[in-house]
Amino acid sequence: MSNNIGDPGHGHSPAAWTAVVIMLVAVTLGVIFYWFDMPALVWASAALLVVGLIVGWALAKAGYGVNGSKYTPKEH
Repeated sequence: MSNNIGDPGHGHSPAAWTAVVIMLVAVTLGVIFYWFDMPALVWASAALLVVGLIVGWALAKAGYGVNGSKYTPKEH
């Protein structure tokens, strides 16, 4: 691993993790609903995917992103 000063942190933040978990659940549910031929719920899971993106963006703006005021980096 390099110790670059300009390293953005690779998304190891509460905002990134929350967004990824919500989107992962949305994709998983979308696949399951697609498999069971439930088109309304497939579209609902697509909407949940967008919600995950918005939640991640909102948390980053609230200071929980990589360079946010409420984020404390963890030492590895």
